[in-house]
Amino acid sequence: MKNWIKKHITRVDVGALYDKFGVNALTASILARRGITEGSDVQFFLEDDLRFLHNPFLFNNMEDAVDRILQAKDEDERVLIFGDRDVDGITATAVLYDCLTSLGIDVRWRLPGGTDPYGLNKNAVDDFEKEYGSLVITVDCGISNVEEIAYASSKGMDVIVLDHHTPPETLPSPAIIVNPKCEDSGYPFKDISGCAVVYKVVTALRFAQSELYKNEIALLTASLSENGEECTIDVLKLQNLVEKGSLRETVRAGTSVSSTKLIDFLRGQQIFVWDEKTTASLLAQVFGNGAEFNFLDMRPEVAKLIPQMATASLSQLKAKSKLARYNPEQNTEINAFFNIFVTFMNAQMARQFPQNEKANERDLQLVALAALADIMPLKNENRIFIRHGIASMNKGNAREGLKELLSLQNLLGKRICASDLSWNINPALNATGRLGQPEIGLELFLEKDAAKRTQIAQKIIEMNNERKALGNEGWNYAAMQAKESIQKYGGKLCVIIDERINRGVSGTIAGKLVNVYDIPAMAITFVDENAIGSMRSCRGFEVLSLLDKMADLFVSYGGHAYAAGFTFKKERLNDFLAALDRFAPEIELASSDSQQINIDAEIPSDYLKPDLLSIVDDFEPYGEENRELTFMSKNLRISDAMIIGKAERQHLKLTFDLGKTKWPAMFWGGAESLHRDFDKGDLVDVLYQVGRNTFNGVETPQLIITDIRKSL
Repeated sequence: MKNWIKKHITRVDVGALYDKFGVNALTASILARRGITEGSDVQFFLEDDLRFLHNPFLFNNMEDAVDRILQAKDEDERVLIFGDRDVDGITATAVLYDCLTSLGIDVRWRLPGGTDPYGLNKNAVDDFEKEYGSLVITVDCGISNVEEIAYASSKGMDVIVLDHHTPPETLPSPAIIVNPKCEDSGYPFKDISGCAVVYKVVTALRFAQSELYKNEIALLTASLSENGEECTIDVLKLQNLVEKGSLRETVRAGTSVSSTKLIDFLRGQQIFVWDEKTTASLLAQVFGNGAEFNFLDMRPEVAKLIPQMATASLSQLKAKSKLARYNPEQNTEINAFFNIFVTFMNAQMARQFPQNEKANERDLQLVALAALADIMPLKNENRIFIRHGIASMNKGNAREGLKELLSLQNLLGKRICASDLSWNINPALNATGRLGQPEIGLELFLEKDAAKRTQIAQKIIEMNNERKALGNEGWNYAAMQAKESIQKYGGKLCVIIDERINRGVSGTIAGKLVNVYDIPAMAITFVDENAIGSMRSCRGFEVLSLLDKMADLFVSYGGHAYAAGFTFKKERLNDFLAALDRFAPEIELASSDSQQINIDAEIPSDYLKPDLLSIVDDFEPYGEENRELTFMSKNLRISDAMIIGKAERQHLKLTFDLGKTKWPAMFWGGAESLHRDFDKGDLVDVLYQVGRNTFNGVETPQLIITDIRKSL
């Protein structure tokens, strides 16, 4: 029997969220139960504005990467983008290729195909040397390619590494590295996809078209104390819209400006203020008329876009700031000015370069795919990436290639959600890489001819069907060995080694083993003289903590906390198995939660109405670290029950009678419960998600039952 858990929260918990963020009581209670209470986290659940994305120039090496790419443009260099074979690598390559070609750069791409290893290889470097190439950019790979990048450097090539995988102790050199997982990256969020890293670079390249790029400016505010005897002057120094320094001076009337730090701090700066007349008057009161400042007044410029700001003070504007609502420490006039300035400059960029806005929309659709495919945690800016990407698709603006794939999967014209992409689009794209032909997936996004794109999309669907067949075949082999392996490793690990498993589905099989047995798992096969494996994990065990101990065995390895790949020479299989015998007992797993269901909110039957869907939509997208909302309702009467299923009558279709409304419900795999645990006419307690059922173009809400019990 599954354990139903409803975390206790207080009215104070709910009230605090209601007061701070203005959310309804149900949303506040869900946030509280999920531990999402800090404004810096809440903002990504309540807001969709791209303004909440982190500035790409927070990456310490971003300016170096942008300058090197622009140098390649200016000097007509030949550039190679080297990606990976999965959805993240394919989309990352497409986004960067589109951007570089739009800049007029001579660029070509390459993905590992056939039996090529993961990451940059020397053959690719040699081939690029024959084309007189001078700049290699790795995307979704490269952080572990120490030897290959040194080799490229020996050939006179520069390398930029755009990656998001966990870095090894020794980083590749010489290279410009942009990776949020590097300790010194400077970036505030580590868990973005490889495609998102590329998107940040592309966004920075677009910003580099503006006059503000690399120019240092200063924002200045001045305000009197309540007693009118002191003036507080705040200055923010910005470069690429990132804070590079700040200064606060509190001075009394009659103070000499030369006795403050302002002169040195502002020397050579372009100074922006809000309301030049008032600011100049305040400074004259404290420093005298002899102190002259050259200001640029932002208020009239902003008022051209937003007329109501023509007479607004910063004090009034800071009270309305959404960013300050979620980040109270930013609720100051200087921060309000900073937020307005950034928003204004972004709007100016959009007006000056309208083509970038359309390109940005296209890019975010691929960033959304990558975040879901690479199982990025659905928090922080990943939520905004996915929301914007999906919103664009739902407006009928799906980009070339994706539109054809959506059409063949019967998703055009319906309301697309994250699960549609995760179940129907990403597996198809991934199939191209799993079958050794990732270039087919990339060509889908780069092909200009619509008829050819349709043909490519059809080919991808065929490849996915083949991948499914190979996966089913491989699972049969794995299932026969699993229990024996689990017993061998003390219930802590499952290792499947079988040359009949296609290398392209080893990750899928490892993942299925984890889902079925709830322990870390490996699936290993052989290609020529190499053993190639995938590892997936769960229950708090990070795979690299095991693989790092065996590093001397591998030709290559790397990945994320819960998913990794590795290659070793076939002749070292016995050494590999001996290492597992040694290190597997050290694996520590957190307690399993497979029999525990966490409840987000209890919904009385009187409040179980279709508008509950709006709450469900607010918490989209669902996936890693943001499971679907699970509700509980008690004493629901079953008015109808029917067992359904074509091949096997295994599912249960129910109808709950709530008086004024009747709710249809599906209990997948729950047919055996009827007549055994409950019957038609019974009152039951139900755990469920609220979803949509579409039939003949008509969409109706329905309950998807997780668990059900007869009411006491």
